[in-house]
Amino acid sequence: MTADHRPVLGRRALNRALLARQLLLERHAMPALDAIEHLVGMQSQAPNPPYIGLWSRLAGFDFGEAGELMTARRALRIVLMRGTLHLVSARDARALRPHTQAVLDNYLKSRAADLDGIDLDAVVAEARRLLAEEPRTDKELRTLLAERWPDDDAALLGWAVRLRLPLVQVPPRGIWGASGMARHTTLDTWLDGDTPPVLSLDDLVLRYLGAFGPASVQDVQHWSGLTRLGEVVERLVPRLVAFQDENGRTLYDLPDAPRPDPDVPAPVRFVPDFDNLLLSHADRARIIREEHRKRVFTVNGIIRATFLVDGFVHGMWKIEKKRGEAVLRIDPFDPVPERDRAALEEEGLRLLAAAHPEAKTHRVEFAGP
Repeated sequence: MTADHRPVLGRRALNRALLARQLLLERHAMPALDAIEHLVGMQSQAPNPPYIGLWSRLAGFDFGEAGELMTARRALRIVLMRGTLHLVSARDARALRPHTQAVLDNYLKSRAADLDGIDLDAVVAEARRLLAEEPRTDKELRTLLAERWPDDDAALLGWAVRLRLPLVQVPPRGIWGASGMARHTTLDTWLDGDTPPVLSLDDLVLRYLGAFGPASVQDVQHWSGLTRLGEVVERLVPRLVAFQDENGRTLYDLPDAPRPDPDVPAPVRFVPDFDNLLLSHADRARIIREEHRKRVFTVNGIIRATFLVDGFVHGMWKIEKKRGEAVLRIDPFDPVPERDRAALEEEGLRLLAAAHPEAKTHRVEFAGP
């Protein structure tokens, strides 16, 4: 089919398709581990956002479920797509992490001059041994490496080790309601040498489309951090269907993936900070307007929590706790219709009850227009 004859998917059609793939068009009754795998992991730069993300996507989600998966080593937090920390299943950690190495190697190349003269293989081998002995904080690892290589920059050595070794951030870090320093061990140690599954680049692209499509080559590259995926997509074309967006960009998709009618109602939803919903396309118009993106994405890399009205980002939110009260503060970008305002208040009270059942009172407050 020529480009001129490819069906056009407008912004709302792409929005509804994304919401359906992201389990946000309706709550789904599925185990948390299945949801995490369907989403190809959840961005977890901070420990708590994946819990909110799962609560907004799953029917009857219990905040203790994800923590139990991590303590049982069935799910874990590890650096993956775009070189950022993700919560993934143990199986996906094994399958996805080899593809991440190309991204991390590029970071290493950016400081090749600083690393010149350092026996990095020896440093990595020693770090692997130290982290296999017991999980350690970055500071503890730097201190031990400095004892062995006193003339080198310990911070630089620790940074290089984090890029070269697949490291798991171990519990209690990442457990809802728990506290603790970020400690790491190696993936091999944490999973006791389980045989890694094989995941080809073809499979990686197909899984991305299942969770985020329809999408362009640039979109999948933006999500993964990988480059030159055009040849992979080209190889997959016989297995895909092609569309174009309103700007003429070619979009690819799985033939049987959901593409709901653009007018299908979309419920209000609270999306946590750092959620991949906002991070996984080069063109984010399907979920957020550019003037709003500039308010959500901060200059220091923070991606603020947002809420959806009619499927699109309509503002930001945060939870504040003090003196036994949990307050969800909603900051809209534009006026919220009264019906959606009531739905947000109801949804917000449910979120507060699930996330902070210990609070004596729960309250939702609106600010702005």
